[in-house]
Amino acid sequence: MKTLLLLRHGKSSWKDSDLDDHDRPLNKRGKRDAPRMGRLLVEENLQPDLIVCSSAKRTRRTAELVAEASNYRGETRITGDVYEAWADRLITAIHSFPDEASRVLLIGHNPGMEELLEAMTGNYRPLSTAALAWLEFPVEHWREISQENKAVLKHLWQPRELE
Repeated sequence: MKTLLLLRHGKSSWKDSDLDDHDRPLNKRGKRDAPRMGRLLVEENLQPDLIVCSSAKRTRRTAELVAEASNYRGETRITGDVYEAWADRLITAIHSFPDEASRVLLIGHNPGMEELLEAMTGNYRPLSTAALAWLEFPVEHWREISQENKAVLKHLWQPRELE
């Protein structure tokens, strides 16, 4: 059994319109919601074995805040493969996860994260910023994950539900 936790990055700031999209930071709400999701991982006993996140500034900061709030001490892989990725590219990234990691937290962007969630479950569910989806796959190896090998959506948390 493999567990994939999908986390959309926290709310980003649009204060500086001259910033490249990749360089946008989190805004106040994003800085508040990311630690909430980290604490939720602890409460639900869902601490990851590995964190993989997009190379964008807002996803890296989300990963830092989640890791800090959940006392995560493992590896965080930062990759450009997740930035602006659609489901097919995200699935390719998932195939590269080490099998030693049973539970991986993937932090990325919409619309790709919603598309991946729909592809993996067969149902569309919106992911607001900092939303967390818990997926279970009946497989032994990450490379076995595909759109044909559906996941069970165990839970979907939107940050506003935790307020």
